[in-house]
Amino acid sequence: MKNSSNKIILAITGRQRSDICKEADGEAGEPEKAAGGDRCCVFGQRQDDMGARNGGKFTAKGHAKEYSNKDFFVPFASGSSDFDTMIICPASMGILGRIASGTSDDLIARGADVMLKERRKLILVPRETPYNLIHIRNMETLTLAGAIICPASPSFYSKPASIDELVMTVVERVISLAGF
Repeated sequence: MKNSSNKIILAITGRQRSDICKEADGEAGEPEKAAGGDRCCVFGQRQDDMGARNGGKFTAKGHAKEYSNKDFFVPFASGSSDFDTMIICPASMGILGRIASGTSDDLIARGADVMLKERRKLILVPRETPYNLIHIRNMETLTLAGAIICPASPSFYSKPASIDELVMTVVERVISLAGF
């Protein structure tokens, strides 16, 4: 079933740039294939630090609104909002563990908590490997609570010709899981 309202939250944790934000904002593909509707981006660390380490700074464009991870006074921090999907990509094991334990100490964790309590779609894209038992149990807890765990494991079936094509296999899978 396709998502009808297209109200999505994109969160980035860890020290990696997320191509999912570019795709959802229409930069990496055709705008009509992007998430559409209301879009919000939240960064789990200072964006300047992330940009310095990764060769650039993502800036929300078009309809996307960017929020501070310390700001709890945003629409999706409340269950009364009508955001229906949250994607955390990449999802560090730190944020995954905080969400699994119900610790809403920042906007990303609070937004994820709202998604789970309201039975809305929460997609977590863990980036670390290998997993230890704590990681696996946290992923199990989140799956039982209704989250979708989609490891950042690229697909080789399409025989990607470049790293960008390989990355896009993960991005396209996440967007498909979100119903866009």
